[in-house]
Amino acid sequence: MSRAARPTSARAEAAPAGLGPRLAAEAVGTFWLVLAGCGTAVLAGEQVGYLGVALAFGLAVLTMAYAVGHVSGGHFNPAVTLGLAVGRRFEWRDVPAYVAAQLVGASVAGGLLYVVASGRDGFSVADGFATNGFGDRSPEGYTLLAAAVTEVVLTAVFVFVILGVTDRRAPVGFAPLAIGLTLTAVHLVSIPVTNTSVNPARSLGVAWFDTAALGQSWLFVVAPLVGAAMAGLAYAVTTGVDRRDVDVDGGPATRPAA
Repeated sequence: MSRAARPTSARAEAAPAGLGPRLAAEAVGTFWLVLAGCGTAVLAGEQVGYLGVALAFGLAVLTMAYAVGHVSGGHFNPAVTLGLAVGRRFEWRDVPAYVAAQLVGASVAGGLLYVVASGRDGFSVADGFATNGFGDRSPEGYTLLAAAVTEVVLTAVFVFVILGVTDRRAPVGFAPLAIGLTLTAVHLVSIPVTNTSVNPARSLGVAWFDTAALGQSWLFVVAPLVGAAMAGLAYAVTTGVDRRDVDVDGGPATRPAA
């Protein structure tokens, strides 16, 4: 990455956060995303419905993007990390570490949620643990093809929005709000189809505790990654401007890209 491409403001001149703090921020942010979103679905889904669950995921991303986005870039999602790397907005060498931190955060949240949910008499993951699925594991019985198309397309849209609102030409300070609202809309569309993934870490974080869901989790790893890669490739073509090595996120010189 060309450091000369960064703005010369006092904020931009600050030393970027080291890899350790960035990974911690990613783990914490992903933890909150899974705990708030999946926790709402598992513990209060009957009370708040699809709209409430969608808002929980959107608000979780929004709040953590503001809280730690300035540290790590606020990905909280392996698909986002991949999409930014494909779009040359994130260093490839840091991708494995970011993905590992996200998986850790999501898995810890899934474990904590399991402990809490198990405190109610009669609880069983078979009754629903916010896992993703298709066929008989889809909330409304949608097929594998429908689930795959939904996850690829909506992840592509989500990552495309992230690339746009974190572009240095976009209005300052509104990126987390736009990203949170987009994730809310994504959930409103896709909860009936797949229970909404668009995030491999979110899917695996709860699938570990449901072997039937784990058997279908390959789709919710592959499809979001495909959609994210498509968005990363398409953004420069669509906008007509090559931003490579300019908007690389992570550290105080950059905007959140939750």
